[in-house]
Amino acid sequence: MAPRASWKGYLKLSLVSCPVRLYPATSASERISFNQLHRKTHNRINMKPVDPELGLVERADLVRGYEYEDKKYIIIEDEDLEAVRIESNHTMSIEAFVEANSVDVIYQDAPYYLAPDGAMAEETFIVLREAMRKAGKLAIARLVLSSRERVVTISPREQGMFVSTLRNPGEVRSTSAYFDTIPDDKPDAEMLDLAAKLIAQKTTTFDPKDYQDRYEVALMAMIKEKLKGHKPIIAADPQRGNVVNLMDALKASLGQAKPAAPSKSKAPAAEKPAAKAAGGGRRAPAKAKS
Repeated sequence: MAPRASWKGYLKLSLVSCPVRLYPATSASERISFNQLHRKTHNRINMKPVDPELGLVERADLVRGYEYEDKKYIIIEDEDLEAVRIESNHTMSIEAFVEANSVDVIYQDAPYYLAPDGAMAEETFIVLREAMRKAGKLAIARLVLSSRERVVTISPREQGMFVSTLRNPGEVRSTSAYFDTIPDDKPDAEMLDLAAKLIAQKTTTFDPKDYQDRYEVALMAMIKEKLKGHKPIIAADPQRGNVVNLMDALKASLGQAKPAAPSKSKAPAAEKPAAKAAGGGRRAPAKAKS
């Protein structure tokens, strides 16, 4: 299965352009992750949106809000975002070229791979790639990702190109708060010489395969030990589509009553005192009995 592109558009340099696709260069899918289960039922927990007054709400009723003052919001609709159209929505326009080592690593953020979108784009793509490789330069461009315009660097990498989004200068903290109190003293010459020899002894060629995440390895070893002779816990598929009166479900969760039979009508809004119990997150509403 072909990888899914994060962004499709045009790579443009002056009057030269070609269609391209942008792909994430990294993946966290191999990391060990855990699901949250109920201690007794071992059912997987679903995180539901909760309104402090209404209790559980439908995701379809959620909107974006920008807090312009404390607890004061302006609502941003999809059409508002669509109206904010700039060239970088669909074009990665190269604005400048800089020396390859001139971009401080602290500004580098998310890595991506860039590839031509179709055979017709390959010739132009290759010309731009090799021209940058020959000049030893990085291209500076802009594009919109996840509704935000990002400044990026573009550089040749093997047969394709490598793109790195850059952090906004306002996101990078000044070193002064952390380094100003460190004395700028000259080290002892003999100790400096010994340190230099130690560095020389340990100098090698970097290979990321030599530096596995030891915690991840130990975690997987523990999981394999627990699996030995362990009877798998298979949670029953929860019933879906049943609408239960929210107030009855809350009372049942608190041991005050049994939930009413599933109803096809829309669940009424809970009263404020009961809704606060739902917002606390300590108990989940009981499932309807079939």
